[in-house]
Amino acid sequence: MTTTGIPQTPTPTSNASPGSRLKEGYWSGPTRHYDLLKEGAIALTVVSLLTVVLAALFSSPDVAAVSLQQWAQARPDDFIATTVHELAGDSTSAGYGAPYNEAGGDQSLGPISPQRLAGVTHPVDPVNDFVVSPLSMQKDNGPLQGALKQWTTADPSQQATWTKNYLDAIDKAGSYDKVETGDFGPAPQIAKAELTLALSGGLDSAMPAQSPFYPVNTTRAMLFLADGSYLDDLAGEQHLHGNTWGMMNTVGDFPGQTWLWLVSLIYQLPAFTTPDTFLAANADAVILTLVGVLSLGFAMVPFLPGIRSIPRWIPLYRIIWRDWYSRH
Repeated sequence: MTTTGIPQTPTPTSNASPGSRLKEGYWSGPTRHYDLLKEGAIALTVVSLLTVVLAALFSSPDVAAVSLQQWAQARPDDFIATTVHELAGDSTSAGYGAPYNEAGGDQSLGPISPQRLAGVTHPVDPVNDFVVSPLSMQKDNGPLQGALKQWTTADPSQQATWTKNYLDAIDKAGSYDKVETGDFGPAPQIAKAELTLALSGGLDSAMPAQSPFYPVNTTRAMLFLADGSYLDDLAGEQHLHGNTWGMMNTVGDFPGQTWLWLVSLIYQLPAFTTPDTFLAANADAVILTLVGVLSLGFAMVPFLPGIRSIPRWIPLYRIIWRDWYSRH
């Protein structure tokens, strides 16, 4: 059987030689040598040049990582205040919850808290990890070690009194270096020693050094940075906040993870931006769960009755491939 209008190619026998296959209609036209290595080298060169040129024209800036030293130099008052909040135990990290501690504040979906399912996998104690332990490494500083001993041996109520008094004094004076004497205990001495260590660059080394293996874990330093306002202000300058679709940016207005548009879109909905509501308080858990369900539904489209038949009800494919359908 043959099809009208379609030329038929002779079917070769299984034992036909290459020469006989050419004679039977496979190819009898001209041939030429093809230098695959030469063509590959040319293609590699062209693509490499295009990559360099396009990267120079359209790539986002390479912004250096923010260090604790940079924070201390740029905003010493914010650094001091954050250190005192760490001593007081009322920083964001102190109340974060899983996976860093058992302080609570976990997001949930009704009775289920995805944040707690894995438990505390990266234990962090802000008072000791961010302040006491790094300063304890300065064994040759007798006055500082005495201040740390006075702090660690005091009862929690006394510690709370010292930090509250010192924070109130900083707010009233407008700067930590304008605060006069008061019932602050060792809090000012410890906070200023932390600032001095950060200014020297030593705190950037002391934080990862607390890891039990290779000292490359920057989790503690990042949490400490996030507890202050300096890092958040930098993120705002680079349009990286949630209300500026920051999840889809790298820095500035340069596009980054555009595949996260759906997640960013849901974060902009009023239901998730209205304060003091369940959805706002549990936005991360709710949105990630919702996106997970939508993604699963998208993957299951070929198996969902009704939805999988939409292309037959709305035959857009006939418009896309109209040339083929016009001939058949």
